[in-house]
Amino acid sequence: MQIDRFDRQILRVLQQDGRLSNQDLADRIGLSPSPCLRRVRALEEAGFIGGYRALVDAKALGLSLMALIHVSMDQHTPERFSQFEAAIGEIPEVMECLLITGQSADYQLKVVVKDMDAYQDLLLNRITGIVGVTGVHSSFVLRRVVDKTALPIGD
Repeated sequence: MQIDRFDRQILRVLQQDGRLSNQDLADRIGLSPSPCLRRVRALEEAGFIGGYRALVDAKALGLSLMALIHVSMDQHTPERFSQFEAAIGEIPEVMECLLITGQSADYQLKVVVKDMDAYQDLLLNRITGIVGVTGVHSSFVLRRVVDKTALPIGD
């Protein structure tokens, strides 16, 4: 699907406010409601819009410690990576898991927990217990300098 300037405007606006009514969205991008709704549905069906979510404040929930963990694996096989990815996907505190290059690690995890005790439990009792994990290196986030969810959409 080729997207035009109206589609890009729809994507930009919905990234900022996914709860916007179709009428308000149409008004903001300069279309009437019917074509605007058709475009939104087409963007959803084509996979440009993958869903709508609420952004929940971790600190408000008492999850005040964020860490980045580099994980090294013993084998670099599709089976080992698949097993690790399935296991890590079951851990709710893991917010992000990236397969990386250019480091001595194979994966980078972003995790969020209540405190250092919870982090220790997560690391020692769950992450390092996953078959194939041979090393971990942790960094703790002091402050979020840039925290975006919106993708850069060209003109």
